[in-house]
Amino acid sequence: MITAIVDYNSGNLRSAEKSFQRMASELNAGKIVVTPDPDVVRQADRVVLPGVGAFADCRGHLAAIDGLSAAIEEKVDAGNPLMGICVGMQMMATWSREHGNHNGFNWINGEVTALTPNAPALKIPHMGWNELTKTPNHPV
Repeated sequence: MITAIVDYNSGNLRSAEKSFQRMASELNAGKIVVTPDPDVVRQADRVVLPGVGAFADCRGHLAAIDGLSAAIEEKVDAGNPLMGICVGMQMMATWSREHGNHNGFNWINGEVTALTPNAPALKIPHMGWNELTKTPNHPV
């Protein structure tokens, strides 16, 4: 099994790579590769789409690498598992209203809008440590 973490100059790659390598090692879940290469993405069994920054910038960086968006879409169309991290998950939506209107991949029908906390103590985005549950043999 190969998990491709997509490198398109907009992601939190090192932390994602280390996390996936650790889980792959503990669960004997195959090889983790960080790549900007559409052909490597096409060969992967699973795809991780990270993203940091503004929605439009991430979409632009992804589109700047010839064939990369198409390779990711092919994997999704084929039913391969895809995990989005941060803006990578937001790009799965139909569109975003962050700093204008921007098209997403439209895999999730909906729009990305700003969240407004209802209490001053709540911080957005949430950052910190959460507990994870390991699930052997999960497709992602």
